[in-house]
Amino acid sequence: MLKRRSFVKSSALGILSFLLPQNKFSLNKKIPNVLILGDSISIGYYPFVKKALLGKVNLFRPTLKNGHFENCAGTTNGVVKISEWLGETQWDLIHFNFGLHDIKHVHPVTGKNSKSFNDPHQASPKEYKKNLTFIVKKIKKTKAKLIFATTTPYPNSGLRPARKPGMHNVYNSVALKVMKKHKISINDLHAYVLPRMEQLQKPQNVHFTEEGSKSLAEVVASSIKNHLKIN
Repeated sequence: MLKRRSFVKSSALGILSFLLPQNKFSLNKKIPNVLILGDSISIGYYPFVKKALLGKVNLFRPTLKNGHFENCAGTTNGVVKISEWLGETQWDLIHFNFGLHDIKHVHPVTGKNSKSFNDPHQASPKEYKKNLTFIVKKIKKTKAKLIFATTTPYPNSGLRPARKPGMHNVYNSVALKVMKKHKISINDLHAYVLPRMEQLQKPQNVHFTEEGSKSLAEVVASSIKNHLKIN
């Protein structure tokens, strides 16, 4: 009797394990899995995007062990960590951005943030193109819908670390060529912010006020919904 009960129990567990999905995210596969990759600008708008898309998508971004959101920073960091960020989840859509950290100037020896335009960019436009191409090829393998968000503009002076005026245009030009080649959709946050900088951004800062982040979130959420064809 004991052997029969054990057999019945093990058989039931076997059938149950076969029926239940193995991917932990697929348990809620009624709605799409969406990943947001980006720097502190995206960290600022992420909570508001999550609120706007609550119940419509499973929204994620890289998170550190302490529970804080990870700053994806520039493409130099991206080429190292992109596989880790993608993980094993089956993504339906990935909204991503790199640029602001690539543009900033760093000390040539220490790599630390610099106040001097004489020091090199974290990634030159040529390096940015190479790194971005590597990242794009990686994320295309997921078969997810892809949206690249253009780098937002910043004031011409008073920034720390240093960023040369107008370099956001140069790096966006590089990025747009890469995205066009790989047929990736664009969410033009740069064009959205440019006429609204004083309204949305903090003074002499690349970052946004809370209201600015909420405004960006509306654009990002709208872009995600449009690409997934959800209301």
